[in-house]
Amino acid sequence: MKQKRAIWLVCNPASGSNDDRHLQSVVRSFADAGFDLSRIIRFPEESVPDAAALDQAGIDLVAVFAGDGTINALVTGLYGWSGAVLVLAGGTMNLLFHRLHGDASSEEVVAAVAAGRARPVRPGVVRSAHGDALAGLLAGPGTSWNQVREAMRKGDVSAMADGAAEAIEESTQGPMVACIDPELGRPEGYPLLMLNPLDQKIEVRAYHSETASEYLSQGLALLRRNFREGPHDFLGRVDHLKIGGTARQRFGLSVDGEARQGGPEELFELAVCEVDLLATLPDDA
Repeated sequence: MKQKRAIWLVCNPASGSNDDRHLQSVVRSFADAGFDLSRIIRFPEESVPDAAALDQAGIDLVAVFAGDGTINALVTGLYGWSGAVLVLAGGTMNLLFHRLHGDASSEEVVAAVAAGRARPVRPGVVRSAHGDALAGLLAGPGTSWNQVREAMRKGDVSAMADGAAEAIEESTQGPMVACIDPELGRPEGYPLLMLNPLDQKIEVRAYHSETASEYLSQGLALLRRNFREGPHDFLGRVDHLKIGGTARQRFGLSVDGEARQGGPEELFELAVCEVDLLATLPDDA
């Protein structure tokens, strides 16, 4: 009898698609596909595994069913590891998942991996002094909406209301950010710049609103992680980008949904993920 391939699964119950019903469906898909799901790690109550722990357990494939932040913690923590990571759709937007697997469901992806229809890839990432972004990076005063998103996740209605008012004020009155090398877009800057990694370039979009109601609408789009709903300009594709605060002040960052504090200027460069991820899309997709 053929021995089942052992696999570990990292999940985060607070992520967008990670309720118990969806998690159990993913767990069943591993069993149906013939995997031995020998351990489920619930982050952040448990730490994501490092290479030493996986090697000691004889695991060469770890799956993650979570949002951008958890995926980032696992993948970047495994840089240099000889195994592979299987990213499943456990968040809200699942941008990295769709880069790797298109419009397939997590269950379909598990079945494809079991059938040998997956290949190891090392996709492009946005590298900065604040870490690598695998799904996307935001810069500017508009990142203050992250605080509202966290309050929403915790169900804190009062903090959501207070945070939304503060976020609108910060987005309308805070120092803007501009693309200074190369020079892209408006020299007076924008409240929010979004950098999405592609395999060959970084895609740059600038978000702007002119009224408080438009900022509220944009903020709600940010809360849903559906950034493209808001008014924006496509600025181009680059292999590096220096962003500066127009008032020479520090500005907020969001690296795969995790808040960071940037300096007056920050450099972002295209880099390559340093551990294998499994992709089920064909090479030419």
